[in-house]
Amino acid sequence: MSNIISVTQFNTYIHNIFVAEVLLQNVQVYGEVSGLSFSGGNLYFSIKDEGAVLNCVKFGYANGYIPKEGEQILAVGSPNYYVKGGRFSFNVVRMEPYGQGLLYKQFLELKAKLEKLGLFDTDKKKPLPKIIKRVGVVTSETGAVIQDIIDITGRRNPMLDIVLYPAKVQGIGAEETIIKGIQELDKTNVDVIIIARGGGSAEDLSTFNSESLAMVIASANKPIISAVGHETDFTIADFVADLRAPTPSAAAELVATDLVKLRQELDANTMRLIRLVDNFYTTNQTYVNSLYSQIDSEYDYIYQQKANICRNYAVSLNNTVDKIWNEKAHAFDLLTHKLESLNPIRLFKLGYSQTLFKDKVVTSINQVEVGDDISIKLIDGNLNCKVDSKKGEGK
Repeated sequence: MSNIISVTQFNTYIHNIFVAEVLLQNVQVYGEVSGLSFSGGNLYFSIKDEGAVLNCVKFGYANGYIPKEGEQILAVGSPNYYVKGGRFSFNVVRMEPYGQGLLYKQFLELKAKLEKLGLFDTDKKKPLPKIIKRVGVVTSETGAVIQDIIDITGRRNPMLDIVLYPAKVQGIGAEETIIKGIQELDKTNVDVIIIARGGGSAEDLSTFNSESLAMVIASANKPIISAVGHETDFTIADFVADLRAPTPSAAAELVATDLVKLRQELDANTMRLIRLVDNFYTTNQTYVNSLYSQIDSEYDYIYQQKANICRNYAVSLNNTVDKIWNEKAHAFDLLTHKLESLNPIRLFKLGYSQTLFKDKVVTSINQVEVGDDISIKLIDGNLNCKVDSKKGEGK
């Protein structure tokens, strides 16, 4: 059969078509840059728009203009079909910036919108707990990211639990599984949630530039750390999350307390506390001893002072009592002498007597008449007499 040809013949035929077509030489094509990489001194990348992707190569690329991921460029070159490898590529001879890339433009528009809504405000960021015991991770279960997180946390803090929610991190359905992972872990007892993936092109990371994902991150109850791509990569998830880690490994270090370092700090703080207590005790013991001495001195002074006052009071009291006693004794003597002078027995001894008439004391001759019987009371008895006559000045 004449139409049977080898692979080499077929690929060479296609290659020659591109070479022979004059209209395809030095074509200017614009699109958004994606998947930049260097190999063997050559620059490999793709340019794309909403409908298609074109694989490009710039051979012998040493210096000059290097486009960025997501940037829109104008590439000048020719199509080529590589016979041996059976691959089509656009061989670029020159390139330059050409406006903004579509993905980058969409990224800026969404960033401005969410910033206006306040989703990036620092006062809305939830702080990480001081003690983290359980960490939820939303990432691929087969990639290197989860293994790096497990290795780092295990080395720094073996007590830390890692709860993985396996999710797609790029391609169709990735956004939905990441959102579902955040929502599910947010209902559990994890202390913090990490959403993570390794580096990639702007297109690979576009899943994390989703408005729906941003809203879920902002409304989560648990603190969320975004660890997407490399240190130079920024996504909408980074801006909305409570904390951005430059890499997944850095996120693991943020949540895993280094127990060795913590133990060293604890030992150092313990020694510092012991020294402070010793200094405090020594300082205050000296102060207390000084107070004791001062109190003893003041007590002795106060005791002597009060003792002198008491002694003075005692002397004054004794003097007062003696004075009162002497005054009262003198007064008693006067009363006794006066009473003694009024004692009727004493008067009887001096020869005085008491005359009674009808049991009444007679003090005047006018109280009796001649012939009345009277009684005269003496010291040793009574005399019963009759009035014989009356003499005197009685009235």
